[in-house]
Amino acid sequence: MSKTYNWAILGCGKIARKFVGDLKLLPNARLYAAAARSLENAQNFASEMGFEKAYGGYEEMVNDPEVDVVYIASPHSHHCEHTLLCLNHQKAVLCEKAFAMNSREVNLMIEAARKNNTFLMEAFWTRFQPSFQKVMEIIRSGELGTLKMVRADFAFNAEYNPDKRLYNVDLGGGSLLDIGIYPVFMSLTAFGKPSEIKTMAQFCPTGAEETILMSFRYPGGEVASLVSSFASHSSTQTEYSFENGFVRLNRRFNCPTSVTYWKAGEEERIITFEKGIGAGYELEAAHVMECLDNGKTESELLPLSHSADLMEILDWVRKDAGIAFPKHD
Repeated sequence: MSKTYNWAILGCGKIARKFVGDLKLLPNARLYAAAARSLENAQNFASEMGFEKAYGGYEEMVNDPEVDVVYIASPHSHHCEHTLLCLNHQKAVLCEKAFAMNSREVNLMIEAARKNNTFLMEAFWTRFQPSFQKVMEIIRSGELGTLKMVRADFAFNAEYNPDKRLYNVDLGGGSLLDIGIYPVFMSLTAFGKPSEIKTMAQFCPTGAEETILMSFRYPGGEVASLVSSFASHSSTQTEYSFENGFVRLNRRFNCPTSVTYWKAGEEERIITFEKGIGAGYELEAAHVMECLDNGKTESELLPLSHSADLMEILDWVRKDAGIAFPKHD
């Protein structure tokens, strides 16, 4: 029987609301504390979402001995700082993606987790979706032959507003860390780290990258074609091309309910998945608590080495494309 864990939320914005909407569906998750930069914001969030306590500062929250695990939902630019704060107070951490701004910060976070013997995981909810796990199973099985190519896109038409986070380089703005991380994740889980990267990027007046096309090549000759953009809508799908067929995570591939499967000589078919009890975030939260039940300090499904590899690739992409975050680089 799983114990009940007291969850705290650090950063009370839009993604926090989505996550908590699913967290409250889990019987072993107690909505304990909400923390924001202002007490008013924390109180409003706590009242709206059903938390017992509200903190108008993060130091006060991490000093509460009743807090077991913290979900970090602040902007990318503050993930490292806030993760270190929690880990150094022995609070288990589920940190929203992008894990941090660069590999230097990710390495600091991993070192702190190991030094404090405290759980840390990147909140990459796609990894826990049944549809994604099915595709990984098909790849491992070899039933379609060798995987040769991955194509993934993630784009939506965002209103250009230089005052918003999406276009603010100081907050990690640009499509790459916000949504381009998904296509990169898809290629990493399928092929590992590439041996060559080429990019083309379009920038907006704030200096944030608005659209980026990424081409990866791997040691065995496999390739990946990846794109993200705030300038247009796309089908938001990922297609895996094999010697003898293909598998496609259908729209929206980050949390799809169906997979298209085709094997040479057979009819194309759709594999469907029943919708879970929530929007999909409950799966990563449940996994965190399962890890804690078993005394683990990192996930075997989404290990810290994977997050380190992902950020290493994103750094490489940024270097090739000329994407800079002056306050962090």
